[in-house]
Amino acid sequence: MKSLAPTQAPTTGRRAVRSRFIDSSPLLERGDFDGLRRRGEEEGYLYFKGLLPVHAVRRVRQDMLTVVEAHGWRVPGQDLHGGTLDLDALNRIPDDEMRSDIGVSRAAYHDVQKLESFHALPHHPNLLAFYRGLFGQEALVHPRHIARMITAHRVMVPTPQHQDFPLIQGSANTWTCWFPLGDCPRSMGSLTVLRASHKEGYIPIRRTRGAGNIAVQLCRGAKVWVEGDFEEGDVLTFPCFTVHRALRQQHREQIRLSMDVRYQPVSEAVEQKSLLPHCTLAWEEIYANWESDNLKYYWDASAPKLSPWDATLLQPARRIC
Repeated sequence: MKSLAPTQAPTTGRRAVRSRFIDSSPLLERGDFDGLRRRGEEEGYLYFKGLLPVHAVRRVRQDMLTVVEAHGWRVPGQDLHGGTLDLDALNRIPDDEMRSDIGVSRAAYHDVQKLESFHALPHHPNLLAFYRGLFGQEALVHPRHIARMITAHRVMVPTPQHQDFPLIQGSANTWTCWFPLGDCPRSMGSLTVLRASHKEGYIPIRRTRGAGNIAVQLCRGAKVWVEGDFEEGDVLTFPCFTVHRALRQQHREQIRLSMDVRYQPVSEAVEQKSLLPHCTLAWEEIYANWESDNLKYYWDASAPKLSPWDATLLQPARRIC
């Protein structure tokens, strides 16, 4: 996909434009990691068409939709990959049972976290080879994988503009990898990133609703929000200081499935919570019905160094612009 000319975006007294993602697949196909690093430093993201095989993505999508169906929220009569929801059934979930950062109930999210396919996909050879080249060394895959199962339940709001670093900490060279599990046009609520925003480093936060419960404070001035229509297999990745947010999901009857995965150079320190599940289950509970032992506690082999947690990064502070 070629970069399109920017178009004016609606603003409230601030200059902003919307632009389309630049497809970096040609650089990757040539093995030009110097070029990829330069583009990542300039743009604050890298986007790849078809980096993951469709069949690998569809397997995880099917497994996650099986969970949705088991909890009674999926309209009957669809094919294995259909994501049409029964909104009446969904909204019978009490608010206090919802994971509002995910989109479904805590019980359903636990079931997703137990899926072996969900934990295996981030280790796909195409992803590992890319991050190995990007870092110039082996990559540590954080095991704390996050599923986003965006629904129209009444408690849900779009993920606000934020940086990942305050939420994960550890290595400042950690990159987030985001990819949809199914086609995800902008109208389905795909991600948008603020071009080159990683160059500002840490940005003070304020409290808000939505995943993470934080938002960065942006100063007035020209901004370029980069976005695109994703197909199965497309991958977006960006440094942990890049500001990003979700677009609004405009198809209330459809569930938007995606994954957030983090990668970092294996030689650098990781914050301990990044080695824990993204839920209250223990690893042994997650692993209970897996067929293979290959990915159980895989990070122990790397003996990662641990870094302390800095609680001040999640305390609201005034930004001086």
